[in-house]
Amino acid sequence: MTIITFDPNAAAAEDSGIFGLPFTIEEAELVLIPVPWEATTSYGGGTSLGPQAILDASKQVDLFDLELGNFYEQGIAMLEESEQILAWNEASTMASLEEVNLYSEKVNHYVYIEAKKLLTQGKLVGVVGGDHSTPFGAIQAFLEKHPRMGILHFDAHADLRNAFEGYEYSHASIMYNVMTKTALRKLVQVGIRDFCEEEFDFIQDNPERIVTYFDAQLFEEKVKGRNWDSICDEIINQLPEEVYVSFDIDGLDPRFCPHTGTPVPGGLDFQEAIYLIKKVVQSGRRLIGFDLNEVSPGIHSNEQDTALLDSAGEWDANVGARLLYKLCGYTLKS
Repeated sequence: MTIITFDPNAAAAEDSGIFGLPFTIEEAELVLIPVPWEATTSYGGGTSLGPQAILDASKQVDLFDLELGNFYEQGIAMLEESEQILAWNEASTMASLEEVNLYSEKVNHYVYIEAKKLLTQGKLVGVVGGDHSTPFGAIQAFLEKHPRMGILHFDAHADLRNAFEGYEYSHASIMYNVMTKTALRKLVQVGIRDFCEEEFDFIQDNPERIVTYFDAQLFEEKVKGRNWDSICDEIINQLPEEVYVSFDIDGLDPRFCPHTGTPVPGGLDFQEAIYLIKKVVQSGRRLIGFDLNEVSPGIHSNEQDTALLDSAGEWDANVGARLLYKLCGYTLKS
């Protein structure tokens, strides 16, 4: 099937790609890199299953978008999951801390090489994790091409811990690594509500590079009558002209992602997050790429629970697929 014979109103074909689309990697303007990796998760698991769960759920997403129209016609495709990463992820379950750190470096290198290759080809690129450690290599590649870019970071956690639990590339250390191992100029965090004192001090010590909108403060502003539109304008004013979005699904209210690894009460409504991304594009800024992480369909504790957890976890994948579609749409639009 080609885009010429493709029927966007029909059910997705069994052999179709992400969102039921017919594009090859070569044809697609935007390419997604799945990274099924979760070796550093510190509470719940299952995020390595996220890319496949999102792929499966994506075929239930209606393609026409009220605000973005038929943006999918520009082409979206997803790479096959790396057998190497799947093997490293499996091996990491029995590995020492030092071995996991070495595997993490290999994952970072793989993602860096894939992202750099696609960016060199002129593709738009998104990463689909996996835990939130997965996009580090991609962020390195993006910074080489877009040295003035900033990151808009949606998360329940600040992710500014130094080698959390001894894992140098922990999911809880992704933004610490970005701030200390790259030359990123601006990190703007939204929805943060779970962090340690060391992370808070790190934010306070780097006011020119890090701006954090804590969830409790956002809630208080809204309760006092300030509208979300004006809050979004303030957030966006902190961002440079080129913006990379790093989206941990737990930045949303847990009712949207109950199986994510480290859920925290509070957080953004789905539409609030989409509205902020929309406003970034409407401001004239360019959305250059993104990652989406920590979507988990749940863990099977035993065979008797399998059907129940599969059914419950579909909700997380459904929300993840729809969030991914919006991220793709606004990236292609900008």
